[in-house]
Amino acid sequence: MTEGISFRPHHFLCTLGFQGKGYSGAFTQNMAAIVNRLRAPDGGAVRIQVTYQADSICAPCPHKRGLSCKEAAKINTLDTRHADALSLRDGDSLTWAEAQARIVARVPQGSLEQLCGGCQWLELGLCETALSALHMRHKEKGRG
Repeated sequence: MTEGISFRPHHFLCTLGFQGKGYSGAFTQNMAAIVNRLRAPDGGAVRIQVTYQADSICAPCPHKRGLSCKEAAKINTLDTRHADALSLRDGDSLTWAEAQARIVARVPQGSLEQLCGGCQWLELGLCETALSALHMRHKEKGRG
């Protein structure tokens, strides 16, 4: 059985767009390990539990304060938007494959400006590129 991980709602899309940048070396290394696990051939089977507190990605973040964040107001806003968009509730459990299918079904290309407004990483365009690629992969699978 594959050990599960926990994600705040906004981390589903952060994980999708991650390209090796982060808040600190320890944060980036941890995030890379999580992302590599999800991108592995069996990564779709990894179970993710939704939480509104510090999660598996937050663990080494320099902004983490106990189970919260020094940027709590901004993070809570992002989590609320993402939870609404992805129809996620605290305590929900889904696989990475299910999460990606949900992203494709509920997050159209070009919607991240509104959904992720206030995120410092948005301007890099990494998440929008990854979202477009995910939509394309799902579209190609549908044809085959």
